[in-house]
Amino acid sequence: MTPSLILVIALAASAATMIGGLLALKLADKLPLVMAFSAGAVIGVAFFDLAPEALEAGAGIYHPAQLLAIAALGFFLYTLLDRAVARHNCQGQVNPARGMVGAASFSAHSMMDGFAMGIAFQHSHEVGLIVAAAVLAHDFADGLNTVNVVMRNGGSRNFALRWLAVDAAAPMLGAIASLFTHPDPGVLAVLLALFCGFFLHVGASGLLPESHRARPRASTTISTLAGAGFLYLVTALVH
Repeated sequence: MTPSLILVIALAASAATMIGGLLALKLADKLPLVMAFSAGAVIGVAFFDLAPEALEAGAGIYHPAQLLAIAALGFFLYTLLDRAVARHNCQGQVNPARGMVGAASFSAHSMMDGFAMGIAFQHSHEVGLIVAAAVLAHDFADGLNTVNVVMRNGGSRNFALRWLAVDAAAPMLGAIASLFTHPDPGVLAVLLALFCGFFLHVGASGLLPESHRARPRASTTISTLAGAGFLYLVTALVH
């Protein structure tokens, strides 16, 4: 896989982040459906692609139970990250500092997305394309969330746009970092398992509850299933 293609897809992820953030300022009533679809896509890539590929890459090196434990570790590491940045404000109080920290956490998510995509392409062209599809969906939602968390906590429109620009640059930085990382098959299996846990947390503990909280209707459930079905079809077609 040529570095130029990885960077082109990372640039597309940056564009998706920016578009998502700009739409957050204009189409607030449609955002829950977009987030629900993104949740299904991100969860789908974890179950339908990253977990099987981690098991395949680690065959003869790790027992399947070890790789599943590593995936669980990834899930809970992401849980600790979310708790550390305290991105949610349960009391509903306006807190500009919380908005800034929340935006920074979404930018960190986006950077990790770019890195995961680059590593996936090192495993195979097919896996890279599937992860790229999920990254595009997730980063679109990250752009939405970045703008929302800043403005919900009292930040100005200009301040939200500045953080959106940081978030949009993050996937490119992560992808560039991946170009300097060349793991052996054993390390690659561990990374794929960790990314499986990360994506499960992003989808199941982040995007899915937020979409349902905003619009607890059958439409969000259908949208989530559509996102998962889309990734399943992508996985089937690419493989």
